[in-house]
Amino acid sequence: MTDAELIKRYRLDRAGIMLVTDLVRDNITSRSSTTNPQTTERRRKKPLTPETKIRVTLRYLATGKIKLGSSRQTVINVITETLNALSRNEIIRKYCKFPIREDDCRGKAKDFQELAGMPGVIGVIDATHIRIKAPEGNENVYINKRGLQSINAQFVFDAKYRITNVEARWPGSSHDVWVLNQSAINLYVFEKDRVPKGYHFLADRVYPSRKWLLIPYLKPEPGPEADFNRAHKKTWSVVERGIDQLKRRFQVLDGEITISPTMVCQIVRVCALLHNICKDRNISIPADGDMDIDGPAEVGIDEANNNNDQPTRALHPRAVTHKHEGRLYRNTFVNLHYT
Repeated sequence: MTDAELIKRYRLDRAGIMLVTDLVRDNITSRSSTTNPQTTERRRKKPLTPETKIRVTLRYLATGKIKLGSSRQTVINVITETLNALSRNEIIRKYCKFPIREDDCRGKAKDFQELAGMPGVIGVIDATHIRIKAPEGNENVYINKRGLQSINAQFVFDAKYRITNVEARWPGSSHDVWVLNQSAINLYVFEKDRVPKGYHFLADRVYPSRKWLLIPYLKPEPGPEADFNRAHKKTWSVVERGIDQLKRRFQVLDGEITISPTMVCQIVRVCALLHNICKDRNISIPADGDMDIDGPAEVGIDEANNNNDQPTRALHPRAVTHKHEGRLYRNTFVNLHYT
């Protein structure tokens, strides 16, 4: 297959597929078991190669479906094994890098400032719901505000549509602010002052004002506040387009996923990793008419052996103690840069 055909089918070119394979080759290489002397003549099926396992998983992530032909359980086992390997923290952190060092923050802020002139922005944040089929007996905890069962996934994008942080571990009934409060970005980065002063995120009005999180004014006054809101909207919209790109690239995220919530969380993380690898390799989003989605010959994964996951209890967002400080910071920021 040509690189164009591979991208159409797997979302990566040949070199990209090999790169991903090499990341986890040692973890997904089948090990031959010790042969019993009494059964030396028993022939064993040839194990799947790491390259094949990666292609099977990439195809599933690209379409949300698996090919009939192989044993359904075999394919599920392959995808599970590969997702477990690719979703390890050391791999995710290698490709989804959050800026902490001064020079990294300066570079991210420069990219954002070129969009609408807003200084100090190192990330734009939003959450999206990934539809699932919840385990029996725990359906309610996954029902979101639209009445659908889902996982609430939080993303941070930079100005070049790369994902710098992803949090995918909370059921759909969890509020976006709750997800933010419990995220590593909040607890271990900004609340511990690990980011140099003067850098911040942008979010929409669902989120609270904080010293590191700028949200638009609800009713902006003409002048500096209105100018700030316009620049904010143009800059923050990167995260909306970024999530749209991610779901178009990996259509498993754009439909109902009928596997366990734990695996869905892994899928979100792995899709974020692969999205960034595609960006690094300048691989564009396939056009709507060029998605290579097979017809009736494919079926969704019907996973039955992982539905015993115990969901994390959804709690109400805790009181926002920094709202006043956040509003003061925003006012100061607007007075400094928009007057």
